[in-house]
Amino acid sequence: MTETSNLPPFGPAICYSGYRLNQSPRDGLYPSLEEVREDLKIIAQHWRYIRLYDPSRHAELVLEAIQMDNLPLQVMMGNDLKAESNNPNCPWMSPLSEEELAQNRIDNDHNFEEMIRLCREYHDIVFAVSIGNEASVDWSDHLVSEARLIGFAQSLKARIDQPITFCENYVPWSGQLKALADEVDFLSVHTYPVWEYKTIDEALDYTQANIRQVQQANPDKPIVITEAGWCTKTNGRGMDAVNVSEALQTEYIRQLVNWSEQMQILTFLFEAFDEPWKGSDDQCEPEKHWGLFYENRQPKPVMSLFDNLQAMEKAC
Repeated sequence: MTETSNLPPFGPAICYSGYRLNQSPRDGLYPSLEEVREDLKIIAQHWRYIRLYDPSRHAELVLEAIQMDNLPLQVMMGNDLKAESNNPNCPWMSPLSEEELAQNRIDNDHNFEEMIRLCREYHDIVFAVSIGNEASVDWSDHLVSEARLIGFAQSLKARIDQPITFCENYVPWSGQLKALADEVDFLSVHTYPVWEYKTIDEALDYTQANIRQVQQANPDKPIVITEAGWCTKTNGRGMDAVNVSEALQTEYIRQLVNWSEQMQILTFLFEAFDEPWKGSDDQCEPEKHWGLFYENRQPKPVMSLFDNLQAMEKAC
């Protein structure tokens, strides 16, 4: 990987969204400070870096809790962009009116300012900032133009001193977003073999191929993997049910962690906890089941990997 002083030292990293049963960012029902503190104390036992998705009240509580409890965690901040254009390639998106799209642009600008405020207020905790998440891939239901993303990146660089990135699927980073790639400090890449019908025997090779594809298109840019994981339950939507289980999650995470450590690629596992608010009402909806912990904060079998690693480190 290309070296850069903008990136922190390699370390264990995970995505964190703390919404529990009957909580949801869509409804503005956020975890309490005590719930967030409970989560972060679990996370801090195994990981050094966490990724947040938006500058919401939830994110502010996370930063407050890290500071309050003096936790050894560093944060990548993000902005959960709303659609600024309709996307006919997104099968589940209902067309928005021009008035709705205009309001979304106003909301995006407001959240952008909130993100800057949090980055400044918690400067010692926030180590990097993403201008958005999956807002340019062809199936996105929150499409934002590259020109607008570039504007966000340029404005951030002028107003904060943390390194800037954009979190996106590997496909747009493979050539489509060349102008944006030139503006950011590093590329944040998402790779999900199970969403692309890959078996566990194909999975790590596929992830590696995704990263090589991005590297070849952007040879001078450092790469961080900001989402990679394996879900543990499915109704068959978007993936083969035979490829989904807790045992397969354990095996993919084992391979991914070993490879990323060998290559020294900072890799955020997706996701710390199951997220019951996501997707459809179907309890087997795969969007709900990517956590390394269940929604009740009990560990899934995959966590035996990290418990064993922790025991080995203590023994040494």
